[in-house]
Amino acid sequence: MNSPFPTSSSVAGEGHLRAKLLPHGNSGLESFKYQYPLKLISPSRPSETQSVLVFLLSYGGGLVGGDHVKLKVDVQPKAKLTMVTQGHTKVFTSTAPDTVTRQDMNVHIACEGGLCLLPDPVQPFAGSVYEQTQIFHLEEDASLCLLDWVTRGRTARGEDWSFDCWVGRNEIWTVPTAKEDTEADSRERLLVRDAVILESNRPHPELAILRDSMQGMGVVGTLLLRGPLMKLLGDFFLAEFAALPRMGARDFRSDAAKQAAEDAHLSPREKWRTERLAMEKESKLLWSAANVRGCVVVKFGAPEVEAGRLWIGSMLKEEGSISHHFGDHALICVRE
Repeated sequence: MNSPFPTSSSVAGEGHLRAKLLPHGNSGLESFKYQYPLKLISPSRPSETQSVLVFLLSYGGGLVGGDHVKLKVDVQPKAKLTMVTQGHTKVFTSTAPDTVTRQDMNVHIACEGGLCLLPDPVQPFAGSVYEQTQIFHLEEDASLCLLDWVTRGRTARGEDWSFDCWVGRNEIWTVPTAKEDTEADSRERLLVRDAVILESNRPHPELAILRDSMQGMGVVGTLLLRGPLMKLLGDFFLAEFAALPRMGARDFRSDAAKQAAEDAHLSPREKWRTERLAMEKESKLLWSAANVRGCVVVKFGAPEVEAGRLWIGSMLKEEGSISHHFGDHALICVRE
């Protein structure tokens, strides 16, 4: 017997959302759909107006081995979208090494639009196999803030980089505008391709296992910044990295003399930097920043997840661009 209902076109794990600038000047969602195991939630009465807020979730609190989530995101001209999570993205143990859990995100940000994606870290369980691809296509004057980080697993259960494989790839492309009608300007241009592959299997017995090669780090992450809304924030990270103490630079004054000099002459930003450097030293946090084809790439690692969260949150809060352009709700997952 033939069904009287039309064939469903929905596919498990697929989602699509489109943010646009509303007539009153605030950003909102023009379309919004998802299928299990992906779940998207947006507050019906947002507390802030700088950007529209969307929570990325999964049913059951995580992704089961073999799940495949595919999300398409469109940010229309001058619209601003914030995407966060409500806790670690858990990746449950795979039933077999060839059972891969996947997440794919394809994003297009139109002219003068902005996306801020500051989620909680991914938490792969022991025996999990995970691959993640996030591709961003940016038009002229579009802006992107992306945080991508992964933890060692469930430390309470003794996990220490015990998953089988974790692969993460992020790409940022520029998209030509309509006025760029020459053949040379009509192609997309790759600005950054950042890939991280963490595997527990050793290709050679003399190589260190994954846990040992991580040098005691419990979380590692990447922050990618691009566009005019992120210009001041990118410059801030580059300046703070340039101000880090360098090997061989020593101050031979006594601790009391150094403290007195600091108290007398340091600006509020310099005092904050002094406190942050002490925190980085105590928590053994390491980081770097570089400008790559107009994108600022920040890499960091910390022995504990909360140390990494505290550090990235303090940096974003001190500079202020994220709160100014996207609202304080953009910092939910990295708040101190």
